[in-house]
Amino acid sequence: MNLPLIVNPEAEADLADAWAWYDGRRAGLGDVFLERVEEVFARIQQSPGLYAMVFQDLRLERVRRFPYVVVYPVDADQITILAVYHTSRDPRGWQHRA
Repeated sequence: MNLPLIVNPEAEADLADAWAWYDGRRAGLGDVFLERVEEVFARIQQSPGLYAMVFQDLRLERVRRFPYVVVYPVDADQITILAVYHTSRDPRGWQHRA
């Protein structure tokens, strides 16, 4: 049974900002970015414990083709996406969301 996957508001804002940036560079690229992120969400939901803990109880998975990671903890009853974060940014930006 898959746990529910919840995307917190800060992660939603991360996605909206990244989509706008990529779509501003090339029409449709923002949609490709969102498709790659959705693939990560599906993998996380299917196997939430697959990825190693990198900070406290947070796990991290890379987004294929884009320099982003998805940061999430796994609780007993749900998976919460805390950040969709550019890899060149200071990780303290997502670590404070823990």
